[in-house]
Amino acid sequence: MYAIIATGGKQYKVAEGDIINVEKLGVEAGETVTFDNVLAVNNERLKVGSEVADANVTASVVKNGKAKKVVVYKYKRKTGYHKKNGHRQQYTQVKIDKINA
Repeated sequence: MYAIIATGGKQYKVAEGDIINVEKLGVEAGETVTFDNVLAVNNERLKVGSEVADANVTASVVKNGKAKKVVVYKYKRKTGYHKKNGHRQQYTQVKIDKINA
């Protein structure tokens, strides 16, 4: 059994027991979070649309963290212009506990 959920502008295919990194949710480690935006559920047959209107996915927060640094370097030739910048995206790591379909 798996479900497709949407959170943080992205879609994730999850099954019970999976550990995924999603955009930061603002929830502390050890708490539970419910994803209500379920796009599809497959339980021996695929259900989409109005069939999954009342479905949700329950997960527990494992930790909050930052991803590896991404270096952004802007450069224009012949003008002496260059700019270096870095970014570390924050994420929340969650463990999928139950798919309620």
